[in-house]
Amino acid sequence: MIPAPSDEWGETPKTFVVPSNGDPADPPVSADELTAFIREQLAGYKAVRRIEYVDELPATATGKVQKYELRQEEYDDEERMVGQG
Repeated sequence: MIPAPSDEWGETPKTFVVPSNGDPADPPVSADELTAFIREQLAGYKAVRRIEYVDELPATATGKVQKYELRQEEYDDEERMVGQG
């Protein structure tokens, strides 16, 4: 989960999901189903507002997800990230 730009809040939670079947175009679980499950498990302000299915996540040689790359892609069209002067 990363912060993504939001016109209303400045930033909003977004998650990237690699489907278990490997097909981002036809995932076995819909974004609505995932969002409903997450809302049951987390506080409202932590709940994911946007979900994007992807083929793979950027990772280091040890397998750790490189969240900064995902966040950088989200802010490519923005003038600046929230929290930056």
